Amino acid sequence: EVQLVESGGGLVQAGGSLRLSCAASGDTINDYAIGWFRQAPGKEREEVTEVSCVSGIDGSTHYADSVKGRFTISSDNAKNTVYLQIDSLEPEDTAVYYCAANLGETTCRYYAMDYWGKGTLVTVSS
Repeated sequence: EVQLVESGGGLVQAGGSLRLSCAASGDTINDYAIGWFRQAPGKEREEVTEVSCVSGIDGSTHYADSVKGRFTISSDNAKNTVYLQIDSLEPEDTAVYYCAANLGETTCRYYAMDYWGKGTLVTVSS
């Protein structure tokens, strides 16, 4: 079983950047697809949307269309950590960002994720 802890959220002005971290423990991220999801304020948990995904199995990455070109996902196997670099932040990016792990898979579908972190809040001011 893997435990996930997100960090790096905060308040930032539009146009700024943040790097979110998802530190894993209890298992190696090499065996998982690790995804970043976000839940906008006032939205139900069922409306959590996938932002990006990286597979520890084959190294593939995936981005939601809305974040392509601004978000970059990466992983550091030595630190057992997955990062999400967010550039050119927009007020619409305001959300709680969660990382989640899908054991033995290469994709990150919300209902298929096995383990979740508690989230980190990103607030973008205009």
